[in-house]
Amino acid sequence: MNELGVVYRTIQRADPAAVERLAALDVPTVHEAMGRVGLMRPYLRPAYKGARLCGTAVTVLLQPGDNWMLHVAAEQIREGDVVVAACTTESEDGFFGDLLATSMKARGARGIVIDGGVRDVDTLEEMGFPAFSRAISSKGCVKATLGSVNVPVIVANAQVFPGDVILADTDGVVVVPAARAAEVADAAEARRDNEVAKRQKFADGVLGLDLYGMREPLAAKGLRYID
Repeated sequence: MNELGVVYRTIQRADPAAVERLAALDVPTVHEAMGRVGLMRPYLRPAYKGARLCGTAVTVLLQPGDNWMLHVAAEQIREGDVVVAACTTESEDGFFGDLLATSMKARGARGIVIDGGVRDVDTLEEMGFPAFSRAISSKGCVKATLGSVNVPVIVANAQVFPGDVILADTDGVVVVPAARAAEVADAAEARRDNEVAKRQKFADGVLGLDLYGMREPLAAKGLRYID
């Protein structure tokens, strides 16, 4: 059960060097290299085209229609962090907009991932502040009920611990556990390099049927070609 009414000031963030290596990669590559885990549900989408982010998680547990704890979380942000916000129940209200973005950017935040709504999208794009959300919503929020900051949260079916690495781009959002950041970066870079070589073979006209040795297994399953 999530703790309510607490703010943990000290968290163990992933190694900055590993975070920067992961920032140079894409979500599908990291997700696959990590064993096809850590992916958030695909309903989380970038608020504007081309948004992407990578950083260490400052987690927030919100109450529906209440963004009080985002203001509390802003104080805990350090350079290179990403705010990752869950809600105690489904809510698409506009929890986050340009004013909070301005505050968080001044603290060094690299963006926000929120299982709720955001607004002021054009201004967020002008600011270059990436936001990934469940919805775009102009509906405002109150500031009345406590949640928590820097506790484990579930965001779009993915568990996030404070300090984990969050990578988000057009293809989705993936969570890399802080303790595995360097290991996952190694595996993802190797996968990326391997895909570069495969891409060249495909460009040269080689078929996946041959590159991946698919013909014999397909024949064994009974696939037939008829002229």
